Amino acid sequence: MKKLFLFFLLFSASLIAQNKVKVDLSNPNGTIYTHLYFLNSNSYAPQKAAATIYGYDGIEAQEIAIKLKTIMDAKGLKVDFSKVPTDKMYSDTTITKSGNQYLLFPNKMPEIYLEKIEDNWYYSKETSSKVLELYDLMYPWYSEKLQEIIPEVGHRKLFNVELWQYIGLLILIIISFGLFYVLRKIVFLILNKSQHLIINISDEEIKSSLKKLTRPVVLLILMAFIKNRLPSLVLHIDVNNFLLLAINIMVVVFWIYVFMKLVLVIMSIYAKYAESTVSKLDDQLAPVLKNFLMGIVIFGGLLKLLTLFGVDPVTVIAGASIGGIALALASQDTVKNFIGTIMIFVDKPFHIGDWIEAGTVIGTVETVGFRSTTVRAADTTIFQIPNSQLSEMVVNNKGLRSFRRYTTNLGIRYDTPPELIEAFVLGIRRIIELEPSTRTEEFNVEFAGFAESSLSILLNVYFVNLDWADEQTSKHILHMKILKLANSLGVGFAFPSSTLMIEQILDKKSVDSNYDVDEKRIQEILDSINLNQ
Repeated sequence: MKKLFLFFLLFSASLIAQNKVKVDLSNPNGTIYTHLYFLNSNSYAPQKAAATIYGYDGIEAQEIAIKLKTIMDAKGLKVDFSKVPTDKMYSDTTITKSGNQYLLFPNKMPEIYLEKIEDNWYYSKETSSKVLELYDLMYPWYSEKLQEIIPEVGHRKLFNVELWQYIGLLILIIISFGLFYVLRKIVFLILNKSQHLIINISDEEIKSSLKKLTRPVVLLILMAFIKNRLPSLVLHIDVNNFLLLAINIMVVVFWIYVFMKLVLVIMSIYAKYAESTVSKLDDQLAPVLKNFLMGIVIFGGLLKLLTLFGVDPVTVIAGASIGGIALALASQDTVKNFIGTIMIFVDKPFHIGDWIEAGTVIGTVETVGFRSTTVRAADTTIFQIPNSQLSEMVVNNKGLRSFRRYTTNLGIRYDTPPELIEAFVLGIRRIIELEPSTRTEEFNVEFAGFAESSLSILLNVYFVNLDWADEQTSKHILHMKILKLANSLGVGFAFPSSTLMIEQILDKKSVDSNYDVDEKRIQEILDSINLNQ
């Protein structure tokens, strides 16, 4: 008797509750609430829920309403009624369709939307026509048959999940593990073949990077497979919402990993290309470019993760733009240096290892970083020049010279006879012509003029060795040969001095340097230069 009384009490309460909630099609909020409320287990009335379907009647309308809710549950799509408009004249200006319309899930399922027909709001004809197609895609033919043949014990629930659904999840995981080992070899083979078709480079580092790239690609394929098969288990909306959120987070993480590994593969290929070029600046660009691309990948992945937790993408992009502007204003020097870095890599005013003069800094370029360039001076001092300043400086790149010019004046004694001066000049010319480290097409050795305490011989020569150390060695060899020539001819080098000449003093002879200007001896010395080379 008590059980019967309790049954009638609960039945009466449910009727009263249903009577309190009436079919409301006056606005988008009322239509959606009517549809979902009358398909709940506590207030199940599919005939009332079918009133939200336009263009269909009776059992067909009920079937569409039920399947539409099932699709929403399978996708884990929950309606936030606080955001659904209650304006009966509402019009969504963000969509291209004309008239009064409202999209429930514009980013996840744009196919589902409401439209105002006469004075009421209904699910659109397009939505109703696509429901059956979407349902058949999400739920294969065996889903309903499977639920019918499962014994009653299989429908028992644990944490809102039936026992047969646990078994289905386990089978899905086992199949995914099997597919993982099969797809891993196939995907690696495809990636390797694609790499050889695009750029034929065989390298162990690239091959290792492709192997690391294979794993996340396969996992992405498996996530898509699981996401596609999950609706066939007909899980509760809360469970679906949790699992789909977890899968979507993993998909984003895997995509971040894929793009990071893809950056490593591209940078490995670029590094191999840079090694084949003469410029060392290309080698320096690889780590800078890698860090920049990695930053973009991580930043984009974090923005995508924010959207998964309900943050509006437009808000995220707008916030990122505003934040980027604020960050740019707060770090103008960093932005300037970054732009300067780009200009250096584009214009290439110097290469790694070049000897440059930039303002007061003179030295060898060692590294070009994201913010600054490192220059090592001759005394091994390190200079860090901000790239924003370096890109605006007048840079004298001595490393790009075709030859190293060396100019000096050789001062010989005033009392040197003209015959020896001429022989000395001819001898130096011959030394330069025979010296392999000098450019023989263009040089100057001339009697330039009369200095204060010497006769000046101009020496202008070009060394073919561009390295600074090699240049000093070439100078040493040239200087030693000139000294030997001067010593052989008897030519003396002058130095700042004052000579008091006193002649015709009683019992004194005049000062005489006693130069040997014998033509035969001079010619023998000049001829010997060829032999000594």
